[in-house]
Amino acid sequence: MASGEEDGSLEEKENNNKKRAKSAIATAWLTFYNIAMTAGWLVLAVAMIRFYLQKGTHKGLYKSISRTLKFFQTFALLEVGHCAIGIVRTSVIVTGVQVCSRIFMVWFVTNSIKQVQNEESVILFLVVWTLTEITRYSFYTFNLLNHLPYFIKWARYNMFIVMYPLGVIGELMTIYAALPHVRKSEMYSMRLPNKYNVSFDYYIFLIIIMLSYIPLFPQLFLHMLRQRRRVLHGEVIVEKDE
Repeated sequence: MASGEEDGSLEEKENNNKKRAKSAIATAWLTFYNIAMTAGWLVLAVAMIRFYLQKGTHKGLYKSISRTLKFFQTFALLEVGHCAIGIVRTSVIVTGVQVCSRIFMVWFVTNSIKQVQNEESVILFLVVWTLTEITRYSFYTFNLLNHLPYFIKWARYNMFIVMYPLGVIGELMTIYAALPHVRKSEMYSMRLPNKYNVSFDYYIFLIIIMLSYIPLFPQLFLHMLRQRRRVLHGEVIVEKDE
């Protein structure tokens, strides 16, 4: 019996050591990832400020930062993977919606429809995204290092109250500005007959995307409010089963 207990104890220690090793690797990777993303969005912020100070206008700003923006925003897809494999305890669906909506705005709206790149609404959502992401990734970085300044924690769970609606307004106004150009050019659309026997209207698709903000925005905003109450005020939030 003693031998069996010893074997079980050794096996348990081995499993605990493996878990600690995996946890250490995950923490190291997440720390590196968040530092890199903080730096990336800081580079974007500096580039935007420098451009405006030199040119005195927002026209041409998107084009000047588009390559860096596309890289770091697309790189954020890794966050969906982090949730999926369990190294970050956040909903895959919530993270997926947020990341994919941003990538869609960058690649399939602003980057593809060049006529909207100088719209003020583009600058609005870019400024909001930049401030939000610098705060968010800084929060994650310092939290992982166990040295979280209160002002970053406060900013993370208060700024969104203003920034989130402003970002949504900027995104919706940009998509709305893109509609006439999409309708005229019929970009990404497929008309029947064709060899695939499939019809797709990108103009209608963009309208559906705009309408999807109606149910999605309140859910995501309320999710952040619940997180705010939990983190800043220590409330225990019981999520309802869906």
